[in-house]
Amino acid sequence: MEISQQFIAQLQALLPHEWEALAAAITTTPPAVSIRLNTAKGAHEARTTGLEPVPWCPAGRYLAGREPFTFDTAFQTGLYYVQDASSMFIAHVIGSLVDGPVRYLDLCAAPGGKTTAAIQALPPGSTVVANEVMPQRARVLCENVTKWGSPRCFVTSNPASDFKQLRHYFDVVAVDAPCSGEGMMRKEAEAVAQWSPALVRQCAALQRSIVDDAWHALKPGGLLIYSTCTYNSEENEQVVQHLIDTCQATTVEVPVEAGWKVHPGIGTSAHCYRFMPHLTRGEGLFMAVLRKPEGKARPPKMKAVKARGRAAWPRGTEHWLDCAGDYSLAMRGDTIVAIPHDLESCAALLHGALHVLHEGITLGTVKGKNCVPSHALALSTALNPEAFARCEVDYATAMAYMRGETVVVDAPRGYVLLTHHGSPIGFANNLGSRANNLYPKPWRILSTHIPAQEPAVVTAGSCVHGEG
Repeated sequence: MEISQQFIAQLQALLPHEWEALAAAITTTPPAVSIRLNTAKGAHEARTTGLEPVPWCPAGRYLAGREPFTFDTAFQTGLYYVQDASSMFIAHVIGSLVDGPVRYLDLCAAPGGKTTAAIQALPPGSTVVANEVMPQRARVLCENVTKWGSPRCFVTSNPASDFKQLRHYFDVVAVDAPCSGEGMMRKEAEAVAQWSPALVRQCAALQRSIVDDAWHALKPGGLLIYSTCTYNSEENEQVVQHLIDTCQATTVEVPVEAGWKVHPGIGTSAHCYRFMPHLTRGEGLFMAVLRKPEGKARPPKMKAVKARGRAAWPRGTEHWLDCAGDYSLAMRGDTIVAIPHDLESCAALLHGALHVLHEGITLGTVKGKNCVPSHALALSTALNPEAFARCEVDYATAMAYMRGETVVVDAPRGYVLLTHHGSPIGFANNLGSRANNLYPKPWRILSTHIPAQEPAVVTAGSCVHGEG
C-alpha cells in the first residue's frame, strides 16, 4: 500500500517521534479481526474456547484470521457482530460512566457496531435511539439492530439538525462522526484513495455542525461521546476544543489500563483517547467524553403522533412474546409492533418529530384474519419460545433457507420456527409437502458457492434467547 506524501507530512507533524512506526503499521501489517458476542442471546465463553479476549471489552474476541462470515448462521442471526476491537472501547466507556437506565442517542449509527455495543453495555431499562441520515445505510442499520434482538431500540433516519427539536431529551448522545477515515486505511483502499487535506477540512466543518446540533438534544449534566476513525487533530482534539470553548463542556476521564497502550490526546490537556495500530491491536480510533453543564432541563414540547391503522389484530398474537404483559401492541399500517409499556410516550414523541424506521419488536403483518410472524420476532430476545412449533435443521438446509429457497421440514402444518444448533434462524409456513420461505428477501445470501462445511467462528452448541 502506498500512502500520499501529504499524509506522511501530516503524520510527521502530528507524531514527530512515532510517525514512522504508525506509517509502518498502516502500510505493512495486516489488520486484526475481532468479533463481539451477543450475551443476551446466549453467546458466551463456552462457545468461544481458545479465542483471545479483547482487553477492554469482556464480550470481544480476536480471531486468527478473517472467516466467511456470510455463511455462518451464528453471524446471520445476531449471535455475534464483526467489529474492530478499537471500536469496542465504546462498551468500556459506557460501562465505566453510565450507572443507571438512560435515554441514549447514537446520532451517526450505521452500520450499527457501536449501537449494538451500547445496547449490550447500557444498564437494564435503558432506551436506545439509533439514527442514520443516509437511506441505504439506514437500512443496513435496521438489519443489524434487528439481528441483535433488543426490544428497547428505535431506528430513525434524519439529519442531525432534526434532533434539535428533541431538546434536553437524551441523557447520553454518541456522535461517531463522518470523518476522513485515516484510521481505516489499513483495511480499506478507498480510504487511501479519497484522502486529501481538503477532505479533512470538509469533515471537520461537518463534525462541528453535527456536535452543535447534538448538544441541543442532550440533557444538562448529560454526556456526549465523540469519536472518529481518523488521526489528525483537526477532526479530533480541535472538535473537542470547539465544544469546550462554545458550550462550556468539560471532558470526562475514562479509566484505562496501562497495558492497553491507549495513546493520550495530542496537544491538549483534555481527556482524549487514541487507539493506534502501532500500539494497540485494532484500527485507528479517537474518542472523548464531554459533560454538558448542569442546569434546568427544558424537555421538548411537541405534539405526539398516535399510531394509525387497524384497531385490532388477530387474537393470540400478543402471546408470541415472552412476558407479554410488559408490552403494548400498536398498528403501523398492516404491521403489528410491540413496544415496552414504559416506551410508549417515547415512541409517540419520536413519531411526531422523526422518520422512524424500526421500533420495539415487529411481531408480524396482518393478512385477512391471520398474522404472518416477522423475521424480527424470530431474532428477538423477547420471543416466547413456546409460541411456535420448532424444527431443527442441518447446515445445508439453513443455508438453503437463507438463500430464499423452498425447504422441506419435519414439523406440524402452519408457522414453524426453524432453528440451527438450537438458535432461531427464522420462520417458514409449513404446507406439508413443502414450506413457504419467510426469510426477508433483502437479507438473502446471493452467493451460490455455499461452503460444504459450516464456518466454526463460534463453536456450535445450543443457544436459547435470554441465556448466557
